[in-house]
Amino acid sequence: MEGLLAVARSFSRRLYSLKVASKVQASAAKEQAKLHLQPQDLEITKLPNGLIIASLENYSPVSRIGVFIKAGSRNETPSNLGTVHLLRLASNLTTKGASSFKITRGIEAVGGSLSVTSTRENMIYSVDCLRDDVDIVMEYLINVTTAPEFRAWEVKALQPQLKIDKAIAFQNLQVGVLENLHVAAYRNALANSMYCPDYAVGKITPEQLHHFVQNNFTSARMALVGIGVSQSDLKQVGEQFLNIRGGAGSSRAKAQYRGGEIREQTGNSLVHAAVVAEGAVRGSEEANAFTVLQHVLDPGPLIKRGSNITSKLFQAIAKATNLPFDVSPKVYYKLILLKS
Repeated sequence: MEGLLAVARSFSRRLYSLKVASKVQASAAKEQAKLHLQPQDLEITKLPNGLIIASLENYSPVSRIGVFIKAGSRNETPSNLGTVHLLRLASNLTTKGASSFKITRGIEAVGGSLSVTSTRENMIYSVDCLRDDVDIVMEYLINVTTAPEFRAWEVKALQPQLKIDKAIAFQNLQVGVLENLHVAAYRNALANSMYCPDYAVGKITPEQLHHFVQNNFTSARMALVGIGVSQSDLKQVGEQFLNIRGGAGSSRAKAQYRGGEIREQTGNSLVHAAVVAEGAVRGSEEANAFTVLQHVLDPGPLIKRGSNITSKLFQAIAKATNLPFDVSPKVYYKLILLKS
């Protein structure tokens, strides 16, 4: 009898191991099938309202989606300087479709993140999330970019953060160099700072924010870009932008290059300097020439560590001084910058 029980137990264990093995093999087969998925080519679609949708499906488990808007600080006027800086901090304020609390907790609940950055040219609202949660996170992204309410008490409570954000940024002295550089180089538009002037802190009104959004957050100025999401899914989500403001928005002032000089004493033992010259419009033949010039002046280091001795710019400065230095050429929109 005991022999029969032992045989039965052994047979049961073998059956269990076979079941486990079949499950493992099935799981491995699914994983193998995923490994054979090939990244797709970049796809771009332009909707009738002017919204551009671009996607790159790489089958990543994490999706990243961004709304790019031509609404940087260059679009500010003397009467609303600092508006873009405040908008950059106001991404989680109450909208017509979701409260500030709902936006924050809703994105956190699915392990996602929402961030806003800006340049003088653009504002970028981006979200990261698991690809299965794209629809959930996109709902909040659409609310933030198309339906902000800018309630007076929320805007008022946020304004002191402007000074804190600016103080943190200017701890990096190169930020101050680039800000002064644009003031010296341009008369308007691109001369506008990416940070709110001190005199405007506490004075930016909800009406100014609404006016800026209505005139600049238009479909023709927007691009919806996704990585790790299919074009069909992104286009379906992008259809919800059809209800936003159409048209090209308010006209942008043409940046006027003037040149000049600004010196600011900081008491620091290091000197941060930038020398610039007028460049060319992006996409033009002249712009291509400036890109080549950048690589002629400094092709970049050929080794991970050490001096960039192949740089013509580095060689010229090394002959002029034996003190430590660092230099790098950059080409911006209409500027060629030599920074040290």
